[in-house]
Amino acid sequence: METKIHWEEVYETKDVTQVSWYQEHSELSVEFIKLTGVDKARHIIDVGGGASTLVDDLMTDGFLHITVLDISAAALQVAQKRLGSRAGSVTWLKADITRAQLPHHFYDIWHDRAVFHFLTHLKDRQRYVETVQYSVKPGGHVIVATFTQDGPKRCSGLEVVRYNPDNLHDEFGDDFELVDSTRESHQTPFGTEQKFIYCYCRKG
Repeated sequence: METKIHWEEVYETKDVTQVSWYQEHSELSVEFIKLTGVDKARHIIDVGGGASTLVDDLMTDGFLHITVLDISAAALQVAQKRLGSRAGSVTWLKADITRAQLPHHFYDIWHDRAVFHFLTHLKDRQRYVETVQYSVKPGGHVIVATFTQDGPKRCSGLEVVRYNPDNLHDEFGDDFELVDSTRESHQTPFGTEQKFIYCYCRKG
């Protein structure tokens, strides 16, 4: 519950364009999603997508079945308001990903930019991976972006866990094949730098 309160307060008190992780367009995320080669009628879930503009970009590119999950109702409302009438074409889920009940082998693509690195407790990371195992189809695609090992130690007042491609893959295990990875130097709205690693895995 404390985590939910924290993120509700963030989105209720700050303009979404002024949070450190804001991107006008999620260019690397879109690139990795296109790299999977999935048909645009397949199912994508954006975990922690909240107010992110990724859903806008995916809809513009013609993807038809997008789910946006976030722990914060306020974050989801930002995106819904921005999309207007188009919001009705998206599935919105307010849930903590470490406790979410998602459908079995339903999603073709799992995307997460900047949720996993907030999971500082081993049990939460294990629950997360179990949820990926359960809800992503065999052969499905998992794209996760976290802070790099030389990235920030804290974000939004919270501690994070930092990764490189190998130790991020180790969190998921041998059931996932590491296909590709890349670094991103993200410029925050207030002029600082956040270093991210993006890892793309295929589920066995």
